[in-house]
Amino acid sequence: MIQPADIREWRDRDVVDDEGRKIGALESVYVSTATDQPEMATVRTGMPTRHRLVFVPVDDAVLGPGYVKVAYARTLVKKAPSLGVDDVLPAEEESAIFQHYGKAYQAGAGERRLARR
Repeated sequence: MIQPADIREWRDRDVVDDEGRKIGALESVYVSTATDQPEMATVRTGMPTRHRLVFVPVDDAVLGPGYVKVAYARTLVKKAPSLGVDDVLPAEEESAIFQHYGKAYQAGAGERRLARR
């Protein structure tokens, strides 16, 4: 799992799926508002002029030289809820991200479960 001290170091690294296929580049990490532990990452995908950010859980992520390997298939990640590169995740849309990956959702401290780091 990505440790909080590693977050900034791994920004812009390749994100690969469970079979080593490139998904995109790590944009940012979202931590749990209850535990301050990394929970999700956004991955920059798409064409150079049409980037978007898709969410992927980092609970079983493995760091390698120049990449972050996530435990999910590329096709699943690419179909995940997304944002524009300059957008902010609305609190009411957090649950859809967890539902996409079959994870239980419960709001954290306040109305949000995820906080961007």
